[in-house]
Amino acid sequence: MNQALICPRFEKAMSLMSQRWTGLVIYQLLSGPKRFCTLETSMGISGRVLSERLKDLEQQGIVLREVFPETPVRIEYSLTEKGAALEPIMKEIEKWSQGWLPAEIE
Repeated sequence: MNQALICPRFEKAMSLMSQRWTGLVIYQLLSGPKRFCTLETSMGISGRVLSERLKDLEQQGIVLREVFPETPVRIEYSLTEKGAALEPIMKEIEKWSQGWLPAEIE
């Protein structure tokens, strides 16, 4: 494919989504707000990497970090409107994976 024909925005989107764990973070947040520890446990991701991904996604306007002034302080992460707009894409990837990728046997 001719490099000049690739849309710069598409290339940027693919670069963002191809970062390890990014798609899974978004997928986990599709079902609603989650706390950091819930994301960390459900995905088996290191806290450092999860923190980096959440910060990246927040900077891109995909994830919202909300601090609740309680004791102890509660912090939740959720998808913004921009992030929620990824739901149809994520569901299609899920559907494709179920139809075309072999199930892992543990």
